[in-house]
Amino acid sequence: MAVFALVLAVILFLLGLAGTLLPVLPGVTLIYGGMVLYGILTGFTDLNTTFYILQGLAVLLVFAIDYLATAAGSRRYGGSKYAAWGAIIGTIIGILTLGPFGIIIGPFVGAVTAELIQGKQANQAARTGFGTIIGLLGGTVLKLIIEVLMIIWFFMAIV
Repeated sequence: MAVFALVLAVILFLLGLAGTLLPVLPGVTLIYGGMVLYGILTGFTDLNTTFYILQGLAVLLVFAIDYLATAAGSRRYGGSKYAAWGAIIGTIIGILTLGPFGIIIGPFVGAVTAELIQGKQANQAARTGFGTIIGLLGGTVLKLIIEVLMIIWFFMAIV
């Protein structure tokens, strides 16, 4: 049963990593789900409560990075706090309306729109929008690093 559980967990890990790059799949949720499924199928013999709590905190960190990195990129490129909020709101609306494409288009449009409403010039608003994309890409790299560390810790814990 342990081998079957491990195979299922690895499949979910791979899907989760793919989901971080292709936002059609819920990346880190699949990774954590693989760990929980492994625990259920093995009777939680290898992984304890502390492991799951700390991994859960890592999941929350990855969720926070989704929003904070985009907002930070916006601010770094001269965006106002309104642009940061616009990027966050744009991300949410973009995902809901455009699916996977919304994760890139939404923050850009949200930040640019907020800056234009604030009376900024179009070129500065576009620069801020570009910053949101840079933040998004940086956040994706950071999320991948955290997810890989989560998976490494999983394997270290079950060996």
